[in-house]
Amino acid sequence: MRFAQMTWPELRAVPRDTVALAPFGACEQHGPFLPFLTDAIVVEAAAERAESILGAEVLLLPTQWLGASQHHIPFGTLTADVQTHAQMVHDTCESVLQAGLRKLLALNGHGGNIDTMHLALRRLDLRYPEATLAATSYWDMASGEIAGILEGPRKQVGHACELETSLMLLVRPDLVRRDRIQDDGNFAPEVLRGVAITRSSAEWGAEGGYGYATRASAEKGQRLMDAIVARLVEVVRQLHVTGPDGMPEG
Repeated sequence: MRFAQMTWPELRAVPRDTVALAPFGACEQHGPFLPFLTDAIVVEAAAERAESILGAEVLLLPTQWLGASQHHIPFGTLTADVQTHAQMVHDTCESVLQAGLRKLLALNGHGGNIDTMHLALRRLDLRYPEATLAATSYWDMASGEIAGILEGPRKQVGHACELETSLMLLVRPDLVRRDRIQDDGNFAPEVLRGVAITRSSAEWGAEGGYGYATRASAEKGQRLMDAIVARLVEVVRQLHVTGPDGMPEG
């Protein structure tokens, strides 16, 4: 089910335990070969593919394309302030809860949204303790599957990287500037793995990327998308029977 295509009587008829799926993207630079809207395009494609499988098991909200992307200002972005974006996520999700639904999954497609998404759900949990509120970034949700497909020296998700470029070659190949695809990135020493260092996109690499985009392909994008969607379907179905404490209901 797609929220944007429904009428209000149809929304009122949606069972309260249906999982509302809220995708969040961004509109920011992705190096010299991927478009600004990459994050929103990819997360929306994954969400729509999952909805086509789940049908009435899920209520898909419109994708929010404006993200928390201030760290991309050196190369160009459309961005919300961090506090503003946290409020945007909060208000979008609260609208669903006010409509009577009690299960929600925020699906993130941009690294800068992680903190704002978690903050928003923490605030909502205080007001709606009976609701099951969940959030994930698609690359975290399918991290094991993604790592098994990537071929770069470091099997990690970056920016305008092997993962994102492969997914865009699958979903919107017309927007990929193939002749400008390149590897990029000032990679932190391995000893700092798991350590968050706050950097702007200008500090990631010479052209605003971070990863091994030259390893990307549409075929790999299909395998990655299939893995992401399979995990998303799995997660939504589990949340359908999961209570606010994270444990199965009943």
